[in-house]
Amino acid sequence: MYKPLGLLFLILILNSCKGQSTKKESNILGGTCEGCEATLDYKLLKLNPKAVDTLPGFDENNPQLKISGTVYKSDGKTPAENVILYIYHTSRDSIYEPSKNPVGWEKRHGQYRSWLKTDSNGKYTFYTFRPAPYPQAQESEHIHIYIKEPHKTHYYIDNYTFKDDPTLKQKDIDAQEKRGGSGLINLSKRNGILTGQRDIILGLNIPNYTE
Repeated sequence: MYKPLGLLFLILILNSCKGQSTKKESNILGGTCEGCEATLDYKLLKLNPKAVDTLPGFDENNPQLKISGTVYKSDGKTPAENVILYIYHTSRDSIYEPSKNPVGWEKRHGQYRSWLKTDSNGKYTFYTFRPAPYPQAQESEHIHIYIKEPHKTHYYIDNYTFKDDPTLKQKDIDAQEKRGGSGLINLSKRNGILTGQRDIILGLNIPNYTE
């Protein structure tokens, strides 16, 4: 007699939880984003993000990289100031290697990470080294990037990838969502450093995005 009532009660609870979860997720720009809260780890580290930064390991690893660009508002023309860019990537051994005393998401993302804040002209630049692809080239060389605009939730955009990467397959290029614009960049050596540029358009191909 009581089992059907108990089962009905359980179903109602589960449906209610699902409804709450869906409603909450609908307010997240770009959908759910595992680890995107790492965008705010700079507060734990008491850092003040700048428009130009050098990631750990730059001096010790080769080949070295310099990547610059401009972040634009959704109109694709107006420079966007004070936008936080969180970037991270693997070591030359294809792992997300934490330091001896990792803080926050460093335990998962490794020590080769940084936070940038665009300047009044929307500019940013970072120096790092070229990451290795995942073992057995399960995924090509890439640098993750998450975005945090003022007064908006954080979201991810397409990874930085490199046109000259021999492990990058055409099917992977075709599968890119071009969130924020294309992340596929050309690299050319300047002053001994592989140099590339990527401009970003806020909200481009990001679900639920509004100005």
